[in-house]
Amino acid sequence: MDEDPSRPSCPCGSGMDDCRLVFALPDLSAGTGRRHALLLSLTLWWSWGMVTPLILWADRQIPVSSKQLGRRVLAHFIPSLLVASGYVYLLGAVRAAFGIGEWNGLAGIRLLADARSVLLWNWLVYWLILGAWQAYRYYVHYMAAELRLERLEKNFSEARLNALRMQLDPHFLFNALNTISSHVERDPKLARRMIEHLGGLLRLSLESKDRQEVPLAEEMAFLEPYLAIQKIRFGDKLRIETQIAPEVKYASVPCLFVQPLVENAIRHGISRRASGGTVIVSANRHGNRLDIRVLDDGVGLPAGWTLENSGGVGLSVTQQRVAGLYPDGETCFAVKRRASGGTEVQISLPLRWTRKDAHAALGA
Repeated sequence: MDEDPSRPSCPCGSGMDDCRLVFALPDLSAGTGRRHALLLSLTLWWSWGMVTPLILWADRQIPVSSKQLGRRVLAHFIPSLLVASGYVYLLGAVRAAFGIGEWNGLAGIRLLADARSVLLWNWLVYWLILGAWQAYRYYVHYMAAELRLERLEKNFSEARLNALRMQLDPHFLFNALNTISSHVERDPKLARRMIEHLGGLLRLSLESKDRQEVPLAEEMAFLEPYLAIQKIRFGDKLRIETQIAPEVKYASVPCLFVQPLVENAIRHGISRRASGGTVIVSANRHGNRLDIRVLDDGVGLPAGWTLENSGGVGLSVTQQRVAGLYPDGETCFAVKRRASGGTEVQISLPLRWTRKDAHAALGA
């Protein structure tokens, strides 16, 4: 053949005509016609395009794990020589088909002998294509491994949150039953009313057991049966105030997290005062954050109290659930003494809601 089949291929991709034109420049500068020079370059690209699937097929047939890279490289040695040699005949056939080569030049091994100077280049291109293919496979395997790891982390996080929720459910149930049992003999009618409210509380708990987050309005509705039990118990001594801003009624919050905070305020703050007291639950929006506070004017925190060392089941589990649902350090969970007496629990969460709840919030 008159033309050099050793023209290098462009790493820019087979769809870029400008790149092919660049590799045709040597032929143009040598006096070759523009059309002839472009065909020389294009046939070079097309020929490698036809050979590439064969290289990938050969790689798939090698019964060696991709982790054994050295053995896979050795297994490609003979195929690389065969492809480098066969490519010379393929390129000659393609160019003959386009009228820039001769068919009779493909017979025998003379063509291969004449092109021995470009065999090394063809061999290197084979390994370049194979290397790009292996890099792509490693990338796919890496992304698949990352996806599996992400799924495992998500499953672990969900299992941990469910375990924390399972700790919380028996805790409030035990406390509610303990409250009811103290009134069974003294006031059976009062105890029956408490049991009715407890049934509603358990029903709501079961309905939400598979959800980690609910709208704030639903969380406050869950609080009502519990408060009804406590109001029956304490009567006028217990006063409850809710201050929920309308624009955050449908904000997503951890399911069953306000009730333990209110229970803690009543049990450790209000119940220890003969005159009773007030529990305030407030929720407001500050920028892109939701601030929730549970305040009481009870006896306050004892000296030396810290959340890490002295928090009960309700507070510690709630803190862990909040941290688990927002793992990027986007939350604030603080328990502190109020200057006017009593205790304040403050929780700051990223403001978010589901799409359905967002529409409801806009219409509120």
